[in-house]
Amino acid sequence: MDKSILDTLHESAKDLHEAGVMSDVTLRDFDALCLPPVKVYTPAQIKRIRQKTRASQAVFAAYLNTSPSTVQKWEVGGKKPNGPSLKLLNLVDKKGLEALI
Repeated sequence: MDKSILDTLHESAKDLHEAGVMSDVTLRDFDALCLPPVKVYTPAQIKRIRQKTRASQAVFAAYLNTSPSTVQKWEVGGKKPNGPSLKLLNLVDKKGLEALI
């Protein structure tokens, strides 16, 4: 779905909520549906993100609240990030490490 259409639908849902036609629960459910998908990264992409930030594996791991060995395993394909780690990688990819400070 085109992002501008999704934005328009989301604004309409907020307006319906403010008018009392849509419940809090329904608006929260709608908000959740409008969240962008979390991108899954290949080992090479993870390494590229880290190198783009000019951080060592240890420093990168500290920002992501994980261990250097975990970052190393992500970068060689021995392990895949998931859950909060994957969400943080998406954030760092889009906004840099500054987004985590």
